Amino acid sequence: MIITKIFNNNAIIAKDSKRDEFVVMGRGIAFKKSAGEQVEEHLIEKVFVLKQKDASEKFKLLLEDVPTEYVSLCYDIIEYGKSILEAQLSDYIYVSLTDHMNNAFKMFDEGLKNTNPLIWEIKKFYPKEFGVGLKALDFIEDETGKRLSEDEAGNIALHLINAQVNSSYNKVADVAQQTQKIQDILNIIKYSYNTTLDEHSIGYERFVTHLRFFFQRLNKKEKTELEDDFLWRQVKAKYKKAHGCMLKIEKYLNTVLSDEEKLYITIHIQRLTQRQN
Repeated sequence: MIITKIFNNNAIIAKDSKRDEFVVMGRGIAFKKSAGEQVEEHLIEKVFVLKQKDASEKFKLLLEDVPTEYVSLCYDIIEYGKSILEAQLSDYIYVSLTDHMNNAFKMFDEGLKNTNPLIWEIKKFYPKEFGVGLKALDFIEDETGKRLSEDEAGNIALHLINAQVNSSYNKVADVAQQTQKIQDILNIIKYSYNTTLDEHSIGYERFVTHLRFFFQRLNKKEKTELEDDFLWRQVKAKYKKAHGCMLKIEKYLNTVLSDEEKLYITIHIQRLTQRQN
């Protein structure tokens, strides 16, 4: 690999024989080096392969301002997240998480607290991602000596959630809004039935999972229709209370749901509340 740009002693851009471009990091990898020289491969510690061009360009801009150790730390968090979640993550997470953590460290150094109003919902709806966030706090403390709050574990989880369902930059606010909507929908069910929901039940977990993918379909404007409405007519007639609750949810969402979506949400509500019934 040949050096094409030097950010500092520990971070460069390099190209291989195929002219593919990489961000390469390693202690002293650019020390006393110039563009056009060969990369000393034994000094390579981390290689960023960002296939999405927009993400790659934004990441290079970040490297101009963000301390190398923070970039390296975020890389480790993301790689750990990939292994635990067993999921493909959008390249944009290298941009969004690095940018976020750089600001989080600045706030920490200034004695400011970055609160997360959705921390309770994140813990409940996204326990795996939140677990990665908690582990990330340990990585951060080990590397920097700074112990960030649990709210920051929730913020890291949001970036991981977003990277699994979106391919566009800076959509963490959308995931936060989606999480709030899931909570609101569950509250509609609780108040309609005047009951508490068993958050550890399989029905609860399945419904929350269904809602997560439902919002993905909604954002992509994907709609499917029933080939035969016989089952839907049967469900409406048999589960009138669940059907009425579904209509409240549709009104809250301010959208027209397909009959297929109405069917599945009604069935989920019925299963979720049948013990109370």
